[in-house]
Amino acid sequence: MSLAQRLAAVLSPAARLKYGLELAAAGEHTKAFAQFAKAAAAGVTEAQFRAGRAYLDGRGVPVSRDEGARWMRRAAEGGWAEAAYVLSTLYLYGLVAPENSSANSLFATGVSARGEGEPDFDNARLWAQRAADGGSAEGQAMLGYVLTSGPEAMRDLPRAERLYRQSADAGCPQGALGLGLAVLAAAPADGETEAEKHVRAAAWLRRAAEGGLGTAHYLLGVMAASGQGLEQDEAVAVRHYREAAAAGVRAGQARYGYALIQGRGIERNINEGESWLRRAGLSGDIEAQAMIGDLYARGGDLPPNYAEAALWYARAADGGHSAAARALGLLFLTGAGVQRDPEEAARWFRISAERGDSLAQADLGNLVMSGEAGPAAQQGAREMYERAAENGDLVAAFNFGVCLAKGVGVERNASAAAEWMRRAAEGVVNAQFWYGRMLLEGNGVAADPVAARDWIGRAAAAGMTDAEAQLGEMLLTAAGGERDDPAALAMFERAAAKGHVLSMFSAGAMLGGGHQVPVDRVRAQAYFERAAESGHATAQLMLGRYLADGLAGERDIAKARHWLQTAKARGVSHAAVDLARLPPEGGAADATPAETGQASPLIEQAAPPAGQAPNEAAPRVPDAERPPARDIVPSIFSVPPRASGG
Repeated sequence: MSLAQRLAAVLSPAARLKYGLELAAAGEHTKAFAQFAKAAAAGVTEAQFRAGRAYLDGRGVPVSRDEGARWMRRAAEGGWAEAAYVLSTLYLYGLVAPENSSANSLFATGVSARGEGEPDFDNARLWAQRAADGGSAEGQAMLGYVLTSGPEAMRDLPRAERLYRQSADAGCPQGALGLGLAVLAAAPADGETEAEKHVRAAAWLRRAAEGGLGTAHYLLGVMAASGQGLEQDEAVAVRHYREAAAAGVRAGQARYGYALIQGRGIERNINEGESWLRRAGLSGDIEAQAMIGDLYARGGDLPPNYAEAALWYARAADGGHSAAARALGLLFLTGAGVQRDPEEAARWFRISAERGDSLAQADLGNLVMSGEAGPAAQQGAREMYERAAENGDLVAAFNFGVCLAKGVGVERNASAAAEWMRRAAEGVVNAQFWYGRMLLEGNGVAADPVAARDWIGRAAAAGMTDAEAQLGEMLLTAAGGERDDPAALAMFERAAAKGHVLSMFSAGAMLGGGHQVPVDRVRAQAYFERAAESGHATAQLMLGRYLADGLAGERDIAKARHWLQTAKARGVSHAAVDLARLPPEGGAADATPAETGQASPLIEQAAPPAGQAPNEAAPRVPDAERPPARDIVPSIFSVPPRASGG
């Protein structure tokens, strides 16, 4: 600028603005701001806008959102449409502008970071309307957004869609983004399928993405990953997530990081993936925070770091993530990464359970049943279950019934427990089993073996292992109906296949003879062996007898001695008698019982009493070897599966 021009600038506010623009273009932002400020004070509208923009961006002057908003208001009142648009944005975000106040984040609600403060939709609408009236395509898009996302009374979706289209037709990426979102939210047009609607939305989102909007890239990534509106392609999805992540969209950072960790659509890179997840987590994305917690808690590609996991789980839990709250409770319960604190564990389990996590309900129940969490936690758990049960939650009704039955946080009340179990049994498998047991035992309700067999049968049909074992017992003993040995054996074998030790023994006992099923001592020995290896003392005795007498094949005195000695050590008195009948170590190991003149106790046991037909005998498992009824129930608060039908 010549000396004459500089002198003119001193006298002319318009010349000051022009000089300031030249200085800004040259990177002299501090000097440029000085010129903008003087011209703005003199009433030049564009200079007021430039001064406000400088305050908001921190160019040539320290950042001041208050000063930025003040100068934007003056410029907007002077008719500068872009200033009205920026002012509308500030009101939308509670007078807090993003660090980079580009329009890129306008439609990122729920997707990328927002400023602090409560939205002022009334003023946002007022200034967006002024911007739109002034011909600002961005203002049109902003007004469309306010009419779409503002309070219910303010919403006008048809008008919003018209504004978005007007903005998009003017080449504004925000308008294209808004129109794409409006298409996704609306019902298909006449004659249009849902799939065609998604294709139409994707076309608008693609235009927005081409305009550099990270939110549009994120949405296109979601559509490519799911195959809605775009051909399903993980690699394409990841490319869009990467663009969204680079633009600062939190959800895009989280998805891109997760893709890198999983190696889906891109080469696996744990460290880079963790870095992107961390960025998203630090920006407040609770899913990313929970995933980082999982990374450090589970170890694998990264060394386990429970203290780091606890930190991230706490952030996610504080943000409302129910699974993270449960995970944090587990860390406090085990003392991993934090000092062990059952009370704190109970608190987090309860928070998670109140957010709907059924696993946390089970964890809380098991913890309070153990007594570690103390009376306050027990009462809190009971109150939570009771409230949810009264609101119709059947799983909570089951857990509340357990509290009443066991006196957890409340006095024992068997009749009330039975009432809640009956309610829960309409949809919860564990409750069907419990209610059936209560009917069988007359606990809190009049004994009714027939109804008990029906309810336990329902739970068994749903695949509950303990119910299968109990139903097998009832079928074998004709409790609540006719005796049915083949059906009983089938139940025992189903439960045994799932690891139920008592059912392994029961199946072996039935197959060994004396029951109304074909004798199969090879299978019987196999069941006894499985039960014996699982620690069942009587099965150890029976396996020793089978091996000693060769009832399922060849004899094996050494193994027989081992199992009989094991049974004896477990307190099975008959084992000592059987050990005494074995040949001495190193003696006639191959002699049969007939050759030694000794009859096998097992054969004697299997023979029916005098005057009774061979298949009429119904020997049952000795009562001494059966656990009390309550002991065959697994974890009392184990997550009950939903019943598939009445």
